[in-house]
Amino acid sequence: MIVSMCMTRELVTIGPHTPIAEVASLMARKRIRRLLVVEKRGNETHLLGIVSAKDILHAFPSNVNPFAVEAPALPQTPFNAGKIMNRWLQTTTPDTPIEDAAVLMRDQKIGALPVLHGKNLVGIITESDIFRAFVGLFEADEPGVRITFDVSKGEDVFGLVAEAAARHGVRVTSLLRTQQNDRPECVVRITGKAVDELVDELWRSGHPVLNV
Repeated sequence: MIVSMCMTRELVTIGPHTPIAEVASLMARKRIRRLLVVEKRGNETHLLGIVSAKDILHAFPSNVNPFAVEAPALPQTPFNAGKIMNRWLQTTTPDTPIEDAAVLMRDQKIGALPVLHGKNLVGIITESDIFRAFVGLFEADEPGVRITFDVSKGEDVFGLVAEAAARHGVRVTSLLRTQQNDRPECVVRITGKAVDELVDELWRSGHPVLNV
């Protein structure tokens, strides 16, 4: 799964000269927490920065909630989007594996990554998009059982599960190898009648079953 499969393509953007009162009003109406600041250059949309809800709050007096009222009623400020936007952005590309984007967001403690194809802005991927993508990895479209068990580093997990499933006449509907506290684990979802027999075989083969 790559970023282009999960990112938001229909972007809400603003220009650098947009007054922050209008930015606040747009965020409130669209119920979004960040807006990309862009500039059109020919047929391309160039990313200049990003304005977050926190940036907006810091631009107003502490006793004013800019998201609680309509933009015309907000106090005048000398700022526009270009004055308060964050220019130093982490970005990603459409063909980046989604797990790499997730790791970058986790390590940098950020909630979104603009997606660039060359210099052209083509989308944004947020923590909500990442969450939906990973939920989809475990979501089942048919009844079955999910088994989590320990594996060894470098072990051929696919071969192990495929051979065991064939012996017991069950079908593998999804398989994921993951890492928890430096301990490799496998999460497999199967459907069929011989689930208990497969679990017993995993235990006997030295693969402790953590959850069924």
